[in-house]
Amino acid sequence: MVIGTLYGISVGPGDPELITLKGWRCLQQAPVVAFPAGVQGKQGLAQQIIAQWLNPQQVQLALIFPYVQDMTVLTAAWETAAQQVWQYLSQGKDVAFACEGDVSFYSTFTYLAQTLQALQPKAIVKVIPGVCSPMAATAALGLPLTLRQQRLVVLPALYTVKELETVLDWADVVVLMKVSSVYEKVWAILQQRQLLENSAIVEYATLPQQKIYTDLRSHPTLKLAYFSLLIVQLRRLRNVVEQK
Repeated sequence: MVIGTLYGISVGPGDPELITLKGWRCLQQAPVVAFPAGVQGKQGLAQQIIAQWLNPQQVQLALIFPYVQDMTVLTAAWETAAQQVWQYLSQGKDVAFACEGDVSFYSTFTYLAQTLQALQPKAIVKVIPGVCSPMAATAALGLPLTLRQQRLVVLPALYTVKELETVLDWADVVVLMKVSSVYEKVWAILQQRQLLENSAIVEYATLPQQKIYTDLRSHPTLKLAYFSLLIVQLRRLRNVVEQK
């Protein structure tokens, strides 16, 4: 039996032109293109990014991944998605899964791929790397992410205040992913450490609605989108391009 390959394609943080040539070719050649389903009937970000690159002959497969922390619910969703993908792979059809950012960086694709291989050990999985949001955000700011011996820490959305305090004691650059839900607590910590001037937020990096906030001393409260990240450099941010 010929088995198709599941490709994890990194499509970048938002700008459709940030997909790699390899990812673009794979995306166009795959008979089946999968992506996380959006919420409330809307297209998800990955689907929006790749929409212009698809053709009518391709099967579009929206997979449901709930935005919850309940592992029982999540595991069931991963298994359902893996079974949906396997229906095509078992027919010898390749499936390209479009993933916002990079497939190896806090990615839904990882759970899908691992679940698929656990359920179907013969499944073939290949990944195509791409641009992740911290790189896109620093590019928007006109800054390098790190220099020389600088120590970089990336904290996902569920970091605690204690974790942030600990990291700020020794890191040179800190990236806080999806900062919207904890912004006011983070702002207070940065104020205590006199780091607000050294911090910046990029919302919707590379998308038309991108917003940049620098020198956070004047922004104790912000209503931020889900796709927002905060970068703290323990040395003053330089050469920042401000966008109002």
